[in-house]
Amino acid sequence: MGIEFTEVGEDYLCATMPVDERTHQPAGILHGGASVVLAETLGSIASYMCINPDKHIAVGLEVNANHIRPVSSGFVKGICKPLHIGAKTHLWEIKLYTDKGKMNCVSRLTVAILPKPQS
Repeated sequence: MGIEFTEVGEDYLCATMPVDERTHQPAGILHGGASVVLAETLGSIASYMCINPDKHIAVGLEVNANHIRPVSSGFVKGICKPLHIGAKTHLWEIKLYTDKGKMNCVSRLTVAILPKPQS
């Protein structure tokens, strides 16, 4: 999918994804599912950055997305910020922007924090 992580901050994580033949839907615009892949990837990695992966795993519980405007080329940038970091759940807000800085999608991801299965 061409996702590249670009920035890690104190309370955010950023990544970009190209808008091209890999991420287009048949009409030639960014597929909503591709936007959700970027959002869930950002939130899942952000959760792993908040837990001890030797003791816990992070798994998606629910994801939603509102697609605001179509994007046909360039890239989108995702910015992931926490809304809630608890012991058993994390809630992330992920906003996607076009390469011209216009928001094209807003997503929310709920992640469950579970004990790591024993081998």
